[in-house]
Amino acid sequence: MAVIRPLVVSATLVSAAFSGTAALADVTADQVWQDWKAYLGTFGYEVAGDEQKAGDTLAISNIAMSVTAPDMPSLVTLRMSRMELIENADGTVSVILPATTPIAMVSDVEPGKTTTATMELAQRALKMTVSGTPEAMQYAYDADEVSLELTGLDIDGDAVEIGEARIAFANMRGTSESIRNADLRDIRQQMAAGPVTYGLDFTDPDAGGHLSLTGSLASAGFDGTVSLPSGIDNTDMVASLDAGFRFDSAMTYENASVAYALEDSGDTIEGTSASAGGSLRSVFGPEGLGYQAKGRDLDITVTSSDLPFPVTFGMARSGFDMKMPVAQGEEAQDFALAVELGDFTLSEVIWSLFDPAGQLPRDPATLAFDLTGKGRLFVDLLDPGQMENLADSGDAPGELQSLDLNSMTLRAAGATLTGDGGFVFDNSDLTSFDGIPAPEGAIDLKLIGGNGLLDTLIAMGFVPKDQAMVARMMVGMFAVVGEGEDTLNSRIEVNEQGHVLANGQRLR
Repeated sequence: MAVIRPLVVSATLVSAAFSGTAALADVTADQVWQDWKAYLGTFGYEVAGDEQKAGDTLAISNIAMSVTAPDMPSLVTLRMSRMELIENADGTVSVILPATTPIAMVSDVEPGKTTTATMELAQRALKMTVSGTPEAMQYAYDADEVSLELTGLDIDGDAVEIGEARIAFANMRGTSESIRNADLRDIRQQMAAGPVTYGLDFTDPDAGGHLSLTGSLASAGFDGTVSLPSGIDNTDMVASLDAGFRFDSAMTYENASVAYALEDSGDTIEGTSASAGGSLRSVFGPEGLGYQAKGRDLDITVTSSDLPFPVTFGMARSGFDMKMPVAQGEEAQDFALAVELGDFTLSEVIWSLFDPAGQLPRDPATLAFDLTGKGRLFVDLLDPGQMENLADSGDAPGELQSLDLNSMTLRAAGATLTGDGGFVFDNSDLTSFDGIPAPEGAIDLKLIGGNGLLDTLIAMGFVPKDQAMVARMMVGMFAVVGEGEDTLNSRIEVNEQGHVLANGQRLR
């Protein structure tokens, strides 16, 4: 993480130059340069460069950004060659970068061992303008292409073989706004590009394994906001959150594809994947952490030297949605988890391995559920000291107060199971259910096509008849016949007396 963060910040320095919308403006080149230094200083970076002012142009060369990584006791330094800030007659500032800008990152990964990564930032027809006021700078950028390539990696004098490590953004354009006040810097960024291409060709210097990967996105977009407290402490996220740190970032993409090959000790794995599009979103702040991912029309193929045939599968929809609190509190906080694998399909080759006669329906399968609830944390999950004490004590990090199954669908091989319901938990009663907070509530389930699927599995020889009879007897204890052909309903309930009921019949 300490290696990745400086790379991101160096890209931020460049993208900061790529920023804004031009309204009425009155900024100088020196104000822009000082603002960038102050922004990076928020993350603990010390920024320096050789400044030379001539007329309306401020040229900055030998740019160095240094920081002590919070998770590594070492100094990480990034170096860039040169850029120019030119003051325009309308009060805006243009930022000029060379067609190619060399970047170097030097870090001590461990005492006495230095790693040097060299990169090349390239651009075609890049236009960058800064406008606004010193307290509210607006940025705009537009380029035919911007690319970043890792050109060399040296670990303590030994060069690592890298065939390719490159990403390129064609037709890149975007805006950004940075507003400063006494306590916070609020930043809003928007970017669009496409196509986006990337490639990686890497040989492990220790194990000797080789990975080659190429991919592309027809288009990509980014929209994000971040609030940065002055003097943010990267080693104390609890204090940073209390000071107002938060971010909300979203990325969308269309027509993504990737192909890869991995070779290791004579074994090979190759694969391709493609998606019609999707989105990613991450949110972090005092209210907690959230992450969402969606995709559509996914197709994946994998071949291996250990398999006699390719493995192919597809999915019409995929989704993941997670929300959780991270800070302790006296009040209950919301959490959520939802997953969808919609219309999942397998190739006929795989189906024929266990069902050559085609007795099972080949209908697309779906697994989806949506859970929400409330709970209370006793500790700050981002406080290393509290988490270490928790591990030593073995205490619970919090308590569950309620859990709701808003929806559930499991559909496969001609059968469908659906359900919903919810429970509340009494954390003062840990004896009724052997250490688990006593629940109260109910869940309703419906199974359609279950008996038909069981009959097919018996005919295929997967389930012996005596085991099938036991299974039907067990289902009969928990379910009743519902409306419609081959339909079973079940209501599992826990009442306030701690009794467990199935369709009104007491089981416990």
